[in-house]
Amino acid sequence: MPRITKAAKLKTGIENLDQYLDQVPEAARPMFDKLRAAIRASVPADATEIISYRIPAFARDGVLVWYAAFAKHCSLFPTAAVIDEFRDELKGFTVSKGTIQFPLDKPLPIALVKKIVKARVAQKETKGRGRAR
Repeated sequence: MPRITKAAKLKTGIENLDQYLDQVPEAARPMFDKLRAAIRASVPADATEIISYRIPAFARDGVLVWYAAFAKHCSLFPTAAVIDEFRDELKGFTVSKGTIQFPLDKPLPIALVKKIVKARVAQKETKGRGRAR
């Protein structure tokens, strides 16, 4: 069962991933499910799905990526450094320092999502070994 941080539970009342899933806007559900599947396919098999900062995340020795559904888009939160690495490929998407928004009225770029998540996993593994900070 996915784990939830104490802070997330206190702020939202969400006790598990199923409760978050119940709150996903119906219009966002198809894209959210595709985003979740693309992330799951790109993280190590032993990564766990958790609630962190009131949204779902995949973690392995710390959070790898966060993701969420909203009324008009789904978001991926892979860290600012990873977003910078893919800046050219993300043209046409709304991007902020640590967030990529995928509008519901456009197809989800699954291959790009997988590349971004794999880059984040590699970054986290490198930092975990102490070679890059």
